[in-house]
Amino acid sequence: MEFNFDPVAFSIFGIEIRWYALIIIAGMLLGSYFAKKEAMRRGFDEDFIYDALFVIIPIGILGARFWYVLFEWDYYSQNPGQILNIRGGGLAIHGGIIFGALALYFYCKKHLVPFLDMTDILTPSLALGQGIGRWGNFMNQEAHGGPTDLPWGIIIDGQKVHPTFLYESIGDVIIFLILINAIKKNPDKGKVTASYLIGYGILRYFVEGLRTDSLYWGQFRTAQLISLLFVIGGVLLFIYANKKNLPPYFKPKNKVKEKEPNIIRFQ
Repeated sequence: MEFNFDPVAFSIFGIEIRWYALIIIAGMLLGSYFAKKEAMRRGFDEDFIYDALFVIIPIGILGARFWYVLFEWDYYSQNPGQILNIRGGGLAIHGGIIFGALALYFYCKKHLVPFLDMTDILTPSLALGQGIGRWGNFMNQEAHGGPTDLPWGIIIDGQKVHPTFLYESIGDVIIFLILINAIKKNPDKGKVTASYLIGYGILRYFVEGLRTDSLYWGQFRTAQLISLLFVIGGVLLFIYANKKNLPPYFKPKNKVKEKEPNIIRFQ
């Protein structure tokens, strides 16, 4: 299958709006919807989750860009003007997750909300956002694999290659469906987060092995190293959650102060 899409969706006053950005925004919005639903089910106000996302998402995007630039520094050190040019791609999801998690930790600390409960609320939406966002790579014709003869291969630059963006997209959506159904059963605190780390870590490790545009740390693919850490961290967290057996956090309802009876007092 050969696809020739214009990466530019449309222009406004001469500014090109790319499909990459629109698809990522769509993934964020849909993911935010499910996060909001779960947060409200646990007793949080709608504004609370939006305030959290308003902090997490920008820092996550900056972290994803920083991570990509860091491991492509040979290029960006010679082209510093391109460091902030994210419209054409160049966001490393592992950097986004790490920096977003740090932002979430401090947000939870400030608002006295258990960190693991918030990650349990958000990780299903994260998986969904990733699954949708991968189609932005397709529109840019990037993040693909090496040559293949498989019937579902796609043609890029005249060569049939693995559609690794599709593999990860399907895997992410499956992870989302598993987690969104699991969370309804109110599992122990941390188990949803642990399941995400294990599931996504395994998925990304194998998909990354097929890609041709991997970031490297020495001779190792950075994404595979981080994915292994995700799996190890997820297993340890699952053991911890199973041992502690803590119920998920539901925000206590504000008690309405009862009015005193209208008693006539004589002085």
